[in-house]
Amino acid sequence: MSKSFVIWGCAGHAKVLASLIESQGGQILAFFDNREVSSTFLGVPVHFGEHGFDQWVKSAKSLSNLSGLVAIGGHRGADRMKIQSIFRAAGLKLEPVIHPTAFVCNTATIGEGSQVLAQAVVAAESKLGDACIINHKASVDHECILGDGVHLAPGATICGCVSVGDNVLIGAGSVVLPRLKIGSHSIIGAGAVVTKDVPALSVIIGNPGRPRY
Repeated sequence: MSKSFVIWGCAGHAKVLASLIESQGGQILAFFDNREVSSTFLGVPVHFGEHGFDQWVKSAKSLSNLSGLVAIGGHRGADRMKIQSIFRAAGLKLEPVIHPTAFVCNTATIGEGSQVLAQAVVAAESKLGDACIINHKASVDHECILGDGVHLAPGATICGCVSVGDNVLIGAGSVVLPRLKIGSHSIIGAGAVVTKDVPALSVIIGNPGRPRY
């Protein structure tokens, strides 16, 4: 893991990432947010929007050893991807971060800027795209393929050989049964049990999972 980071986002998920970084001996040099919010991290400034980021880049001595992380969760995978592209264009690294209590199989692939948090599992031959979040105690079983900007909320489980499209939110405690396909930009509600393929742009709730109309 890198030792120096900047984070886009200042809400709860930022606190999770900051705790992880600091527990590994790293430091946070700056926060960015699209809202005018106060920093909850003493001594770490907050810069507002893309203009604030551009101004910070101009004032920074060197970006070559810094990594950028996006602390925006939920169904906003496209926003995470956009901000990662801003970081990349500025020369920041976008390495994945993995909590020391998580398990990531050595045959799994983790995309740029993706986050695997405490007690999460990414099993054999699974592939995570860029800007994914595998939250606390979430599980990605063997040979799953996740697109860019996917978020598994705490305790969510996707069973083996599941395919998940881009910018999907899989809610807390939900379960996706094996060999199913979840279409891009879909939301799986908390506690849902998905037993059939899900078309793109769907919202699925309940057990068994059904579309919300």
